[in-house]
Amino acid sequence: MAATVASQPRSSKTESYIDNKRKEDIRHANIVAARAVADAVRTSLGPKGMDKMISTASGEIIITNDGATILNKMEVLQPAAKMLVELSKAQDSAAGDGTTTVVVIAGALLKQCLLLLSHGIHPTVISDSLHKASVKAVDVLTAMSVPVELSDRDSLNKSASTSLNSKVVSQYSTLLAPLAVDAVLSVVDPAKPNMVDLRDVKIVKKLGGTVDDTELVKGLVFDKKVRHAAGGPTRVENSKIAVIQFQISPPKTDIEQSILVNDYTQMDRILKEERNYILGMIKKIKATGCNVLLIQKSILRDAVTDLSLHYLAKAKILVIKDVERDEIEFITKTLNCLPIANIEHFRAEKLGYADLVEEVSLGDGKIVKITGIKDMGRTTTVLVRGSNQLVLDEAERSLHDALCVVRCLVGKRFLIAGGGAPEIELSRQLGAWAKVLHGMEGYCVRSFAEALEVIPYTLSENAGLNPITIVTELRNRHAQGEINSGINVRKGQITNILEENVVQPLLVSTSAITLATECVRMILKIDDIVTVR
Repeated sequence: MAATVASQPRSSKTESYIDNKRKEDIRHANIVAARAVADAVRTSLGPKGMDKMISTASGEIIITNDGATILNKMEVLQPAAKMLVELSKAQDSAAGDGTTTVVVIAGALLKQCLLLLSHGIHPTVISDSLHKASVKAVDVLTAMSVPVELSDRDSLNKSASTSLNSKVVSQYSTLLAPLAVDAVLSVVDPAKPNMVDLRDVKIVKKLGGTVDDTELVKGLVFDKKVRHAAGGPTRVENSKIAVIQFQISPPKTDIEQSILVNDYTQMDRILKEERNYILGMIKKIKATGCNVLLIQKSILRDAVTDLSLHYLAKAKILVIKDVERDEIEFITKTLNCLPIANIEHFRAEKLGYADLVEEVSLGDGKIVKITGIKDMGRTTTVLVRGSNQLVLDEAERSLHDALCVVRCLVGKRFLIAGGGAPEIELSRQLGAWAKVLHGMEGYCVRSFAEALEVIPYTLSENAGLNPITIVTELRNRHAQGEINSGINVRKGQITNILEENVVQPLLVSTSAITLATECVRMILKIDDIVTVR
């Protein structure tokens, strides 16, 4: 508030004016804007959470309840509110799941901060107390977690299934959860047993069929047809595969030029030279025994012409063109081969080997499958199916979350109960700890503990239960030592959530608490916004 402070007696005619009102207004505006973002996604939390329909400027429609996707597509202008969007992205990259949870916790913490500020507590004191509380919270969560082994597939399936239960495609969790577990375990490198690179799991979407038709393919899948002239092969057994980064078409100069042709004999000579050039390339390719070509997409000219396709068909070589540049690394790792940048470097030792390459009709289109790869790299492909584009996109997002959950368990092999159980236990233990702390610190930690109750409150509210009754009952159960008691939204009551197989990786909960606290502390310490033109 604006305050007028009298100066020293020797200069009694003047007064110094200290204006703190602007700083308070900025801080208040930031917290209100960030809370508005948190409130927007709050209703999508949990298995019974609502979905959001997002209409983009380009006319695209997205139906999802994935927090990171919702916030990413929202046009947020206020700088502090943008921090919550970034917070959701950070949780997505750190744990993959819990993107809605982290934003809801941040919103509840900001609400408590507003209350503490109104009581005259300094922002720095609140910030330091929140940091201490978050460190203590991680210790409490670690103490109540259960260790898990990667050989225990049942526990891995349960945690992946819990992640999928809050999604639009939750009815397919019994199919997608084991599929996610198989995909991640197949790419774990024994040399680095605690690390999984999800870039080694490629998700290919194909419209048509239902999510039930989703499958794991040990090999490669291309969402495109085989390019061939009449009589060209669409199925090759004992294939020798080359990944090429040059074009099988007549050469073009690097500069703008035009050729003046006076008569037909000159034109015939040009066409003859073109034919000989293409034929020479194909003979070199055929000499190595290669019978499948994967051609990288080029923006300069056509990868193949009708003439080169005709000769390739004669040579019984199967052609897949327009392979994206960013897919080359994945393809070469899978096939255990080297990309070839020039026809002069075409060697048999640079080829990959597979039992079968075939074109398969699927839905309204066709795909190409490469299976039985010899010396295959540690990669895998998931072919996702869906009856329409909205379901297909959401299935891909849900599968990504399930893959991330299994990746978390590979990195940090501990499970924790879901259903609001860890948050209530944290709230109880931090509340007890706050009583032994002195001064403002204890007051701030107690507010942190109260803020965590927003998760069980929201879960019960979204499930159509009475949130006050449920949260009170949860407090009683946890006070009696039932640390795994949580909200069973299917039965509409409180049960031992571990027995109900509602589990999640410890990393999801710890990163949500840590990241939410960091974000709130940053917003809290901003006292002015400077716009630079």
